[in-house]
Amino acid sequence: MTELLIDGEQTATDWIIFAHGAGADKDHEFMADMAARLSEHTCVVRFNFPYMDKRKVDGKKRPPDRASALLSCFEAVIEQVNGLRPATSRLWLAGKSMGGRMASHLTENPSVSGVICLGFPFHPPGKPEKYKGEHLASVTRPVLILQGERDTFGRQEEVVSYSLSPSVEVAFLPDGDHSFKPRKASGLTEMQNRQTAVSHLCQFIHQQGAN
Repeated sequence: MTELLIDGEQTATDWIIFAHGAGADKDHEFMADMAARLSEHTCVVRFNFPYMDKRKVDGKKRPPDRASALLSCFEAVIEQVNGLRPATSRLWLAGKSMGGRMASHLTENPSVSGVICLGFPFHPPGKPEKYKGEHLASVTRPVLILQGERDTFGRQEEVVSYSLSPSVEVAFLPDGDHSFKPRKASGLTEMQNRQTAVSHLCQFIHQQGAN
């Protein structure tokens, strides 16, 4: 059983499983802050992928597990959460960077209503030829991608040119980088962009309920 960290009321209509990125665990400040903001509207579940738990045990930095192992862990967490949430609730998958990319490969899971990706890693910085979003052209379940306008893993001018399924909605965070942080000259703050991201996310979930 994977250790789960739950924020929000467990009687909530909507539950979100929120996966971390490649280099930071479920307790990272970004993860904790976004979970706290989202827990005002939903129940949020955080967890660590196995390689991150191993890091915490011995202090050694490790690369992420293979995609198959990450997805297997994610699916096991879905089953755990299904045993906790109300039968009438909806389940959403969300993730920061790598966590969001893994979530986007699980749109066909019968328990999942939709997926939200926070800073999708379309390609490594400076390597647009190593594109990792091919599957987004054919997904049929609702997917929301929240992307900083100047994210080096997929800038706005790049993302708008990609072939994405009609089920994929993209919202850009003003002047945001991969973590949604804007430059001081923009007049915006990182916290403002985080709250904008939460607003987009909640609107997305609400819209799916109305459809």
